[in-house]
Amino acid sequence: MISDGIPGMLKKLRLSGLGESLEIRLHEAASSGLNHREFLEMILQDELLVRNSRTISRRVIAACFRDVKRLEDFDFTFNTSIKKNRIYDLATCQFVRDRRDVLWLGPPGTGKSHMSQAIGLAAIRSGFTVYYRSIFDCVRDFLHDEAMEGHERILGRYLKPDLLIIDDMGMKQLPKRSGEYLFEIVMRRHELRSTMMTSNRPLEDWGKLIGDVPSATAILDRFLHRAETIQITGRSYRLDHGAGIREKTSNSTKVPTGSPSDK
Repeated sequence: MISDGIPGMLKKLRLSGLGESLEIRLHEAASSGLNHREFLEMILQDELLVRNSRTISRRVIAACFRDVKRLEDFDFTFNTSIKKNRIYDLATCQFVRDRRDVLWLGPPGTGKSHMSQAIGLAAIRSGFTVYYRSIFDCVRDFLHDEAMEGHERILGRYLKPDLLIIDDMGMKQLPKRSGEYLFEIVMRRHELRSTMMTSNRPLEDWGKLIGDVPSATAILDRFLHRAETIQITGRSYRLDHGAGIREKTSNSTKVPTGSPSDK
């Protein structure tokens, strides 16, 4: 039986993972005949697993994902233009280690947001920090904090993570000065941290979207220097899936014609 003093000492040392499993591990060590070294390694692994799980949970919350997505849940059979092997290569996060960037291009609903967030989750599981924002949230952050004289504080939030994901570029025209904010982020992260962006508009439209052709040119010049571009074609999964749901719902709510005597 564990001494009454051990749980208290483990609590003071903040070894909660070890404390939760120690009684079981003591029984396991006795029944399996583990030596001291094997027993110590086993209980330390328990503590590391608990700490790693908590770290991942904290980093997922800090990432501010719109949705927590996994690659395992993505339907690669729906759109054959998306090469599964290439996506899973990105999920190894070697591009983050190499401080390279990724640009997703393709129509709305084809999976860009799902895959970018899923790779973000894979990066967290690989030990990296991640921050996710839509382009609208990004610009809104800077406009708000600039008015409150907090530009450097908000900029630090975008510069610090190992992987920054900026989603939804091209959904609509951005407010004035958006190009300045985006350029500063891209310029200061260039070759230091990885950035991933998604867009449903071709690159030649970015000047119009940002409302500043020189800024758009400068952004793309820096960003594409060390970026892998993934072009997705095909129809929208959301539209197709939504149509299927509506059709099933419509069929299920049809009232049968004729009376029982007609059958």
